[in-house]
Amino acid sequence: MISRRTSVFWVSLGLIGLSVFGGSSFGCSGAAAPKVATVTPGDMPESAEWTGVYFDAVYGNFHLVQEGKQVNGKWERPQKDRWGELHGDVTGNVLRFTWTEYTRGAVGANAERSGKGYLVYSRPAGENVDDKMDGEFGRGQDEVGEKVNTVKQRNVNADPSSIGGTAPTDFSGGDWDKDGEGESGPPEAPTPP
Repeated sequence: MISRRTSVFWVSLGLIGLSVFGGSSFGCSGAAAPKVATVTPGDMPESAEWTGVYFDAVYGNFHLVQEGKQVNGKWERPQKDRWGELHGDVTGNVLRFTWTEYTRGAVGANAERSGKGYLVYSRPAGENVDDKMDGEFGRGQDEVGEKVNTVKQRNVNADPSSIGGTAPTDFSGGDWDKDGEGESGPPEAPTPP
């Protein structure tokens, strides 16, 4: 015969086990709320625009194009092993977006990652300075995570179509010839080893 005290012990231990191992008790989901950036939109600097190319040492060049309140863009990592795309809306000098980054040659769960993020457009004080975009890339539903610090490139036109492809395994270059500088004429038949 099990005593009342022993029964209470086992029930309590079960509830503790549920909460420790990710289960739920009494209707609590245990899911954490997404982490959201606390940024307040301000005015864009005089004559500034989101469209352009921005360099970050980790992410490479961001090619952004603004149409109305929407901004779309792509980037390619300096090592050329990953490329990504973002889509978002601007309010003043703040861009909030969703993003997806693809790993070239990877298949399965490691082929892509995604999340949300934000960027704040600014212009440092002084003369003859470069505009900046600083913010974060979060994973999943989080808007904060990896820091991004970019500098807008002068006299460089954004060309998002020059980056990536339509799927994680797509590579630019088709024939592996750069900028159409390959051989001309019909393809040659393979030669036996």
